[in-house]
Amino acid sequence: MLTDNHGRKINYLRLAVTDRCNLRCFYCMPEEGLNWLSRKELLTYEEMLRTCHLLVKMGIEKIRITGGEPFVRKDMMKLLSALSKIQGLNELTITTNGVLTASLVPELKRIGVKSVNLSLDTLDANRFFAITHRDEFDKVMETLDQLLKYDINVKINAVVMDGKNTQDIIPLVEMTKDTPVSVRFIEEMPFNGEGHIYSGLKWDYKRILDEITAKYPAIQKLHDESYSTSYNYNIPGHKGDIGVIAAYSRTFCGTCNRIRITPDGVLKTCLYDDGVMNIKDIIRSGFSDDELKAKLQEAMNNRAKDGWEAERNRALNDPAHESMATIGG
Repeated sequence: MLTDNHGRKINYLRLAVTDRCNLRCFYCMPEEGLNWLSRKELLTYEEMLRTCHLLVKMGIEKIRITGGEPFVRKDMMKLLSALSKIQGLNELTITTNGVLTASLVPELKRIGVKSVNLSLDTLDANRFFAITHRDEFDKVMETLDQLLKYDINVKINAVVMDGKNTQDIIPLVEMTKDTPVSVRFIEEMPFNGEGHIYSGLKWDYKRILDEITAKYPAIQKLHDESYSTSYNYNIPGHKGDIGVIAAYSRTFCGTCNRIRITPDGVLKTCLYDDGVMNIKDIIRSGFSDDELKAKLQEAMNNRAKDGWEAERNRALNDPAHESMATIGG
């Protein structure tokens, strides 16, 4: 079993396979895009598989594939198929924006992907374009329809942004009435890739919940799993449910069970740290599996207590302003 220096069990890996994305959501990256990593800077699929095999042996039970947008990387289905065959891996999931995903859903079902997180901040096509700078709303909704058709569990991730989409909170909640999805409202975080100073959070998890409760006073609290990052709720009579994720408030750090690997191989033991080691460099230096395993355990033994400590420990004059596309957010 993999544990950290605070006694927390680590069994969940978020693996970012690319920094590239076919949308330009303003809260994630500048409209003109980023200075993309070159192919040689990325972890190869072979390096990813070696790392994942080792981490599963150490205690990782769930792997979520993220990006950027995972499906913009060539031959992604081959990687997913190989990951699905790792003995001891209990759950393989994906976070996608849905633009390229609809046609792949039958194959995802075949290889055993049971859950997909779909990024969707609005149900209004015009606001979708304003947020993403791309006219791809219909493709995302087609992906949603396909996921439901093939009985794949869907969690919709909606980042709540002041002045941008707060009017979408209730329509997204209403979606759960007749559709068996979990809509999770996420606090906006200071990761926009533009280096702007974060001025504070106007829509925290409490205000989001207040907005929902004002419309649906009969809303009921559900049981939250011990490692859950969301506070979960149900409205009587609704097929789906609702979650609120305090991503900036960081109320769930005490039971955090996850680590992250960026597309260029940086291990992050917290979303808010600036990386604790580079797995790609270690592998390419010729380290054995045992040596890599020792390095990974050493990183777990020096993990920050929470996101606030991780942010304080960052290098001086290095505020948390990376793009979410580069860290698998």
